[in-house]
Amino acid sequence: MKFYISLIISIVLLSACKSDKKELVKNKTGIHEVVAQEVIQVKDYTYMRVLEDGIEKWLAVPSIEAEVGKTYYFKNGMEMPNFESRELKRTFPTIYFVEGISTDPSVSTVLNNVNANTVNTNKVDINTIDLSSKSKPKLEKKEIKIKPISGAITINQLYKNAKQYEGKIVIIKGKVTKFNPKIMNKNWIHIQDGTEYNGKFDLTLVTSAEANVGDVIVMEGKVSLNKDFGYGYFYELIVEDATLVE
Repeated sequence: MKFYISLIISIVLLSACKSDKKELVKNKTGIHEVVAQEVIQVKDYTYMRVLEDGIEKWLAVPSIEAEVGKTYYFKNGMEMPNFESRELKRTFPTIYFVEGISTDPSVSTVLNNVNANTVNTNKVDINTIDLSSKSKPKLEKKEIKIKPISGAITINQLYKNAKQYEGKIVIIKGKVTKFNPKIMNKNWIHIQDGTEYNGKFDLTLVTSAEANVGDVIVMEGKVSLNKDFGYGYFYELIVEDATLVE
């Protein structure tokens, strides 16, 4: 009898170890397993309402032939709160941008799908992208007049002499036209100052500071060119690590 009891205990412990090992592998690889509950196809993207461990969430991926009820796997994903799709005329409280998704749970397959989709995804402004379209988003130029300050540059000067300013710290003054908080643990501010160069009149700054649309602010930060954050989101010019000067 003691032998059988010991055997049962050993089997239970072994099963528990195997279960723990499986969980550790899942955490290590970062592969998410979801079941599709709803699929919405638009021109170039697929929106999916999925369940992961009983929790409902929305995904947006480059167009795939997805089916309700099927299980899919993906690695990583960038959360965007209060995302508005112009084509769907709908705002998602939270949606995850996913580069690639697969019906195969293997790490290599998921990663290969991610890489393939990354190559085919147009690079557009992360703050103005509408996943229903790959066309370049249209920004509205505001009627703004900014009183210049000593030591600051204008948006016109920045774009015109982009190579000269690359990697350098600049000070710029402008009016906030858009504020996106807590994306990739940073706040994203769009400003305009009434100037432009070759049709470029909008500047994005990445910062931990907060601002309201309509505020006139002065910020200092480092200029980066051709910045690729992944997920198809690309900036020709952006100011990073920006801080409020006044």
